[in-house]
Amino acid sequence: MKLTTFWRWWTAGTASQLGSAVGGVALPLTALTVLDASAFDMGLITAAGYLAYLLISLPAGVIVQRTPLRGTQVALDLIRALTVASIPLAWWFDVLTVAQLIAVALVVSFANVLFDVANQTFLPEIVPATQLQARNSLTSGTHAATQLGGPSLGGLAVQLLGAVPTLLVDTVSYLISAVLLRTLPARRVRRPDDRPPMATMIREGWHFVLRHPIIGPAMWDATVTNFVAGALLALSPYYLFRDLHAPPYLVGLLLATDGLGALVGAAVTTRFTDRVGTARGLIVGAFVSVAGALIIPLGTGVAGYLAFAIGNVVLAVSSVVLSVTTRTYRMLASPPDLLSRVIATVKFVSWGAIPLGGLLAGALAGPLGARTTLLIFGALTVLSPAIYLSTPIRRLRDLPLDAAPMPAEARV
Repeated sequence: MKLTTFWRWWTAGTASQLGSAVGGVALPLTALTVLDASAFDMGLITAAGYLAYLLISLPAGVIVQRTPLRGTQVALDLIRALTVASIPLAWWFDVLTVAQLIAVALVVSFANVLFDVANQTFLPEIVPATQLQARNSLTSGTHAATQLGGPSLGGLAVQLLGAVPTLLVDTVSYLISAVLLRTLPARRVRRPDDRPPMATMIREGWHFVLRHPIIGPAMWDATVTNFVAGALLALSPYYLFRDLHAPPYLVGLLLATDGLGALVGAAVTTRFTDRVGTARGLIVGAFVSVAGALIIPLGTGVAGYLAFAIGNVVLAVSSVVLSVTTRTYRMLASPPDLLSRVIATVKFVSWGAIPLGGLLAGALAGPLGARTTLLIFGALTVLSPAIYLSTPIRRLRDLPLDAAPMPAEARV
């Protein structure tokens, strides 16, 4: 029964991820080719797509803990499908604007936050603890495969059909996910006699993360990585299309190299961390990410395409090693009743950096240019290994599951 449940859960996620990967190419190309968006417009669209992580991530953990997972996820899939479908509808009636793209990205981001917290909370309920690392690697590998195939298909579809009609693929993917999730067993919501206020529950999750000697530093490292990722999300399509003059199909292929790197990362993470240790793996991965980020904006013409592809692959491999290792550790080291709030706290801080990075990158790219802006953000990745080297993690081979949160006065 658990195996069947897991694979239905996995198939639903795969369908929506593939559609989102296609839409991830079609939406920025809609802005660039249909509405002639500026670099700052692209920053605004990217920021809107992740702003909800700053606004509702913390209460999302409590909301997910108090609501039925299945019904919540199905409702969120339907909301995302209808919201994305509004873009082709507005385009058909010739009233589509950049403001609508920003609004759509914002609504979808709110749904994504709640959906992602619910999805990660659901996984430990259907998978034994001994299989979590493998299942997390599988889900990361699946995400990588959709990021590899989705942008390529999206770029080709945009070349053949146009950017706006391609967004219908994203709409259909959410509907497929909703149908599959509807078949999962409903989780019984635990209703304790003593129901603490939401603020108290949020504070418990917040304090656990900040005082934990492993989860806390891992969150700050992810924050740096995601701040840079926000800049890449905002400027990569713009840089490829405007600076390197890549046609839509090539934009899709080059963006898909992120998926190739993620696929490699998912395939090697478990073997790599088994060999070198989970703690050492984090430090190595952090150093590798610096090299990848700095390679991305180098070169022009064919050399520029190759540099972008190589840098994107290297950065994605390191990001997956970091993500799978820390995500699995959070699931194993967090008390079950705190898990959704721990996940929400980490997302609030680390994913909340994405819209800030995207907005700042969009603002800087106007006066400085996309290439210079990407180089500046790439240089910021040196903070990633610095964070791990400044903590006790640098002396460990593996991350200890018995690490206890430190009292505030004991933290350095």
